[in-house]
Amino acid sequence: MPEGDTIFRTAQALHRALAAGTVARFETAYAHLARVDTDRPIVGRTIESVTAHGKHLLIRFSGDLVLRTHMRMSGRWHVYRPGERWRAPARAVRIVIGTAAAVAIALDVVDAGFIDGRRLARVAPLADLGPDLLAERFDEGDAAARLRACGAREIGEVLLDQRVLAGAGNVFKSEVLFVCGVHPRWHAGALTDDQARAIVRTARRLLRANVAAPPATAGAMRRTTGRLNPAERLWVYGRRGRPCRRCGSPIASDKQGVAARSTFWCPRCQPSSNAGRPLTPPPRPG
Repeated sequence: MPEGDTIFRTAQALHRALAAGTVARFETAYAHLARVDTDRPIVGRTIESVTAHGKHLLIRFSGDLVLRTHMRMSGRWHVYRPGERWRAPARAVRIVIGTAAAVAIALDVVDAGFIDGRRLARVAPLADLGPDLLAERFDEGDAAARLRACGAREIGEVLLDQRVLAGAGNVFKSEVLFVCGVHPRWHAGALTDDQARAIVRTARRLLRANVAAPPATAGAMRRTTGRLNPAERLWVYGRRGRPCRRCGSPIASDKQGVAARSTFWCPRCQPSSNAGRPLTPPPRPG
């Protein structure tokens, strides 16, 4: 599933291509979107902005209408010049938005809906989201308190709960906890305030670093180590059995949470027995 940094970069690309343009073409495979288009035609509206909120992408049209999409596991957006051949199968196309300058197509996006822009912050699922880790305005203390309020829930599962914090996904979950020296099965309520704040701060720092200089292919070269070698770009994610880049111990992994998502950690750098102790100093790149 694309994480917050991927959605943020996608929103940036769509905004550059579509913003300020007038919609000349709108098509959709979804009846509920087509019904809105019939009642409140999309063609002729101006695209005011494209932004990200957590893992949700928001396309704002003139007349207080917003198209919300969520990528889920396999959704994606492509942008083409008018008349350019699409590098995607027609059967995967769910939404088409065209202006005089560009055509954006949503592929395999299964979660989409129009929302009245005046009610955006009050309508589910956006109203249920926690603080956005990539938002300009962000209250670290509030975010840390939300983590600790999860009590006996495991922190590795909590970091995936978009109602607590919005934007982090499975890769960042494992990477953030490694950098902070926190075992993924610690109870969130057992964290000290300093530990919770460090987790929030690290998650925000790593996500922001990955949207500062977007790679050629969104998400393809996500980095958390700071190393330039593509083979050394992540600390623990996807590295089960391979040596920890910090201490050399074999990386462990297990399924976690109701969705049984894979979690990776270093048993030595993230011991399960030291909950409540000061954080292990973050590993240094290189």
